[in-house]
Amino acid sequence: MEVLDAAELKSQISFSTPVQIRFSDIDGYLHVNNGVYFSYFEHARAVFLYEVCGWNVMTIGTVVGRIEIDYLRPIHLEDKVEALVKCTRIGNSSFDLEQYLIGTDSKGESHVFAKCKCIMVSVDMKTMRPVSVPEEYRLKLASS
Repeated sequence: MEVLDAAELKSQISFSTPVQIRFSDIDGYLHVNNGVYFSYFEHARAVFLYEVCGWNVMTIGTVVGRIEIDYLRPIHLEDKVEALVKCTRIGNSSFDLEQYLIGTDSKGESHVFAKCKCIMVSVDMKTMRPVSVPEEYRLKLASS
């Protein structure tokens, strides 16, 4: 597996949003439960689509077509984490988002905690059928 550097990723990806680690996210092994990572990545995608694209999900929505996560290092309650998001491919009705959870541990050391690839599909909210990615969003995704 490739070695990822948090500072390098931060310099290459312009969008980031902080991740709040809640006490309820911690499992019996005293780190963030693996299922919670999906919520962190979901929140980051939603903020990205809203802030970067101005995406109006009430007319054209987005659904997850596929998601894969590489767990690289456990996240603990004291860690400071942020999510990075960038678009890496735009198809007709789908687009790929590459996401990372990066941050510092309680000793101040930088880490990449997880990597995510998510294939999103644009859907008409009335029919829930796939539709082309609207041009206004396509342009913003391409420049992210």
